[in-house]
Amino acid sequence: MTFDGFLLADPTTLITCLIAVALVGLSKGGLGGAMGVLGVPLMALVMSPVQAAGILLPVLIVMDWVSLSAWWGKWDKRTLLLMLPGAVVGIAAGWATAAYVDDAMIRLIVGTIAILFVGRWIFASKAKRDTALGHRPAAAWLWSSLAGYTSFVAHAGGPPYQIYAMPLRQDPKIFTGTSVVFFAVVNAVKLVPYFALGQFSSANLMTSAALIPVAAAATFVGAWVVKRMRAEVFYPFMYAMVLLVAVKLIWDGISGLA
Repeated sequence: MTFDGFLLADPTTLITCLIAVALVGLSKGGLGGAMGVLGVPLMALVMSPVQAAGILLPVLIVMDWVSLSAWWGKWDKRTLLLMLPGAVVGIAAGWATAAYVDDAMIRLIVGTIAILFVGRWIFASKAKRDTALGHRPAAAWLWSSLAGYTSFVAHAGGPPYQIYAMPLRQDPKIFTGTSVVFFAVVNAVKLVPYFALGQFSSANLMTSAALIPVAAAATFVGAWVVKRMRAEVFYPFMYAMVLLVAVKLIWDGISGLA
């Protein structure tokens, strides 16, 4: 239901969207991707997935501004230099293939890769878990390209990014701040192809604007929590979040292909 194009006039739509953006905001603040990946699926309960994606992207960009202010200066330049070019290429590939991509298959593939990644960590020795890997340019290009691609076509860029970045064992603040910058750039770049695909109607933008205060507040809360987490707590928590994301993506992929 709408009222003069305002989708949130319907109470069910309003409550669903508020829950969705609150979860995404906590995720953008640094609490892992498990909550963030629920945004579009939750909103898709009351509108089309395409419309949900169009509404959520401007909200995500405002969340990125809030996250950047909370994590300003806490990032690793080497990670960004290695990963951002690949992400842009991945976004361009997603735009070029938008009409031909099976979102369900993409979700299933990404979810399977992510669950194998977590499984490898679970069964590794404690010494291996705690050993930081150095930067690997080829791997950075591969996973960042996949992150850009899956972020564009399925709003699932978190797992590919984390598969590369988490083994670096960066300080939790640096890890979070770097991922904030990475996805802030990814979402900003996505504006161009999303606009070209006609996903920014006046009704969608009005709905986005109404959801921004809740999104910003939730992002601050997420950042506040992460800044108080020790590394020995942060990384097991993050692997648990990746596992939840993987299960969700596999479920969505199988459901979409059924």
